[in-house]
Formats: sequence, C-alpha cells, structure tokens
Amino acid sequence: MTVRQIELIVRNYEQGYQRQSWHGTNLRGSIRGLTPEAAAWRPGPERHNIWEIVVHAAYWKYAVRRRLTGEKRGSFPLAGSDWFERPEIESESAWKKDRALLDEMHRSLREVIEGLDAESLMDSPPGGKTTRFELLSGIAAHDLYHAGQIQLIKRLYESGGSARAETR
Repeated sequence: MTVRQIELIVRNYEQGYQRQSWHGTNLRGSIRGLTPEAAAWRPGPERHNIWEIVVHAAYWKYAVRRRLTGEKRGSFPLAGSDWFERPEIESESAWKKDRALLDEMHRSLREVIEGLDAESLMDSPPGGKTTRFELLSGIAAHDLYHAGQIQLIKRLYESGGSARAETR
C-alpha cells in the first residue's frame, strides 16, 4: 500500500460523512436543518430517534479511533457506550452540542487516518482481529447506513401527523 491509499481512504471516509458523492445524502447532510423536535421524534416505541443515531455514530468514530491508537476505553466524552438515550433536554443548544460532538469525533478520527502508515493498513491493531483497512471501510459504511436510516425516519416524521403524539 502507498500514501495514495491513505488519501483514497480519507476520501471514502469523507464521502460517507460530509463530502458530496454520487450515492446521495451522507450522514452530515441527513441531519442538516433538523429541529430538535424532529431529531427527538421516535418512529415507534422502543425505537431510536435521529438524535440517538447521531450520538451513536459519534461513539463509533471514537471507538474506531481508539482501536487504531490503542487509547484507553472510557475516554468518550459521554458516560456509557454504543447507544445513548436522547434527548435529556429537547433544546436547540443540546442538539447543537451533540452535533458538535459528532463533528469532533469525525475530525479526530480523520487526523488519525491521515497519520497512518499505509504499510500497516492490512494489519490488525494490537489486540484486534479486524484490519485497519476493514475498520476504516466499515466506519464509512456505518455513516452511510445511518444516513439512510435517518432519511427514512425524517420521511416518517414528516408524514406522521397524529402518529407523532402516540409515539413520544
């Protein structure tokens, strides 16, 4: 592998998150312009809302970064792991704070990717079974998976009418 492969991985990572691509809406684009109310709406009982998906995506960017760097577990800014119930307070400032967390985790992982040795991409980080390349391909796919999920939840919210009150 060469430095060029690192550039391609960064490009793929950015397309899944915030760079325009042929496949349509990316993760950042899927939440653009959402109100706290729309982000907090649940499509059904026991279902995740968009806000929770955003924090979940931030967590997994952190988890991939941690696996790549060997960083200690438990250094994510929020207590817990994987899924975080949201919102505690449905406010624009709380929604903005969690979107900023997603942006921060994205930037932080990108910096790690850019600093990787291309020769190590097909190796697993210490203690792992998944190669660095697989982790990075996976996190880009994870962003796009949740972008699609968010797009569907937004459509349900927009067409929900009276169903909104029933699922809150």
